[in-house]
Amino acid sequence: MTSEAPSLTGLSIPRVPAIALASDHAGFPQKATVAAILARHCDRVIELGAVSETPVDFPDVTRETVELIRRGTVARAILVCGTGAGACIAANKVNGIRAAVAHDTFVARQCVEHDDVNVLCIGAWIVGPQIMSAVVQTFLAASFSSEPHFRRRVAKLARLEEEMRGEVRTPP
Repeated sequence: MTSEAPSLTGLSIPRVPAIALASDHAGFPQKATVAAILARHCDRVIELGAVSETPVDFPDVTRETVELIRRGTVARAILVCGTGAGACIAANKVNGIRAAVAHDTFVARQCVEHDDVNVLCIGAWIVGPQIMSAVVQTFLAASFSSEPHFRRRVAKLARLEEEMRGEVRTPP
C-alpha cells in the first residue's frame, strides 16, 4: 500500500495497486458506482462479471473474482449481487477467502478489523448508491487488528478450512 487518498467520507484510505470488482446481473446497475469509488483509491480496478443486466450466475462470477486473490493479483475484492448473500456463500467455499455481507459501515469495518475479511459482498437491492459508497470506503479504510484474540480466531478459521479440505460430501 502506498499513499492515501482522501475519501468522500473523510476516512483515510490506503492506496492499493489493484482491486477486483464483480457483479452479477442484479448487481450490475450499481457496479459503475462502486468502480468510480475504487478508481479514486487504487491504480487498477479489475472489473469482472456482468456487463449488462443479462442474467449471469453469481457462482461463476465469484469464482473468477476470488481466484485473483488466491493468485495474489489483488488483496481484496468487492462482489455486488442482489442481496450479497449468494456471492458471499460462493466466495466462502473457496480456500483462503473470508467474505462477509455488509450493508452498513459498522459491519464493513468490523469484518475486516476482527475477521480479516478480504471479500466484501453488497446487495444492490438492499442499499442505494450513497450507503453503498460509504460501505465500500469503510471496507477499504479498515485493516486487520493486531490484537492477539482476533489473530487467534482467524488462525482457527484457517485451521478449520485446512481440516475440511479434501472432505467429500455426499449430496442428500
